[in-house]
Amino acid sequence: MTTSFAANAEISRVFAASIRPSSIKPRPTPPPLLGCTFNRLSYRFPLLSAAANSKSGVFSMSKETGRTIADGAGGLTYKDAGVDIDAGSELVRRIAKMAPGIGGFGGLFPLGDSYLVAGTDGVGTKLKLAFETGIHETIGIDLVAMSVNDIITSGAKPLFFLDYFATSRLDVDLAEKVIKGIVDGCQQSDCTLLGGETAEMPDFYADGEYDLSGFAVGIVKKDSVIDGKNIKAGDVLIGLPSSGVHSNGFSLVRRVLARSGLSLTDKLPGEGITLGEALMAPTVIYVKQVLDIISKGGVKGIAHITGGGFTDNIPRVFPEGLGAVIYNNSWKSQLSSNGCKRLTFIAYNCAWRQAGRIEDAEMRRTFNMGIGMVLIVTEEASHKILEDGRYKAYRIGEVVKGEGVSCH
Repeated sequence: MTTSFAANAEISRVFAASIRPSSIKPRPTPPPLLGCTFNRLSYRFPLLSAAANSKSGVFSMSKETGRTIADGAGGLTYKDAGVDIDAGSELVRRIAKMAPGIGGFGGLFPLGDSYLVAGTDGVGTKLKLAFETGIHETIGIDLVAMSVNDIITSGAKPLFFLDYFATSRLDVDLAEKVIKGIVDGCQQSDCTLLGGETAEMPDFYADGEYDLSGFAVGIVKKDSVIDGKNIKAGDVLIGLPSSGVHSNGFSLVRRVLARSGLSLTDKLPGEGITLGEALMAPTVIYVKQVLDIISKGGVKGIAHITGGGFTDNIPRVFPEGLGAVIYNNSWKSQLSSNGCKRLTFIAYNCAWRQAGRIEDAEMRRTFNMGIGMVLIVTEEASHKILEDGRYKAYRIGEVVKGEGVSCH
């Protein structure tokens, strides 16, 4: 490993391509994500553009300004919590004018008979919960997941991952915990942690806080790209369960918690864990499962359910003139008996009813609702997937003529 120290106290870390994730060592400390981020890979799709990949913004309780965000007249919304999807969409439209031809969950770059597929993301204001709970060991898994889950929607196998860690003052022990999570995420994705950047920027972040960004690159044969072009009415939507909220919607989660009076140290009934531990459950990395399903044939499109939920993400992979019907309760009763209920109960039910008063449409556009990845497959392929006992999967809907996503 080569380490160089720049005058601005940035620490560049470069690892040889042959070094596997398990050999990586520590790094720095603390900052929060301000506002929301918008994945520029998505602006070819007007229905959700930035909305589909928006990240949580820091919600209102600012010590510096004392500013609070007034809730709307109706139920609490993502915008009330500080994330303006419409503003993000406008930025995406402007970027599209400057850099046309980019679209999808990942960006494709031709290389011989293959495409390199690249994605970048962060973990939003889930970082704020990491700071508040002191749980830093798994946030790196979230970071890897958000990028590799995007690029596998094209059928790409992740090759390598790069990370960026920024803080005001480098706390090596804390940084090591975070990087260990990134290493774990890379191992789950069967990809190499190729390198990264540690930036120590005095006075830029609050003491004890840090910021994270991640970048993943994968590869897929040109004749094997999953692009949704052959999707037709009657195709089946298969949902793969999430572990909870994953890494989107945390500005709204945190606002609901503030209104509910719940504490992150409160124990969840019958779960043996705290609310904070449940909320910090790492994002599921779907790489091995999805690539295995693709290898069996019949997969026409894949949507990573991040910010924007079902409403914005599923239509991204459809040809014009097609929409989806989601079967209400086709998976929720089954999720209630496994680990997903931790967050399904907290963010989707308990806090929603008691404090958030979040309307169903807003829920579906903000959270994954217990399903982190949706595959659009043929009827025949759906039976094979559902009969395969190795993975949990649910038939959650179907493709129909029309536009958008409706729930019945």
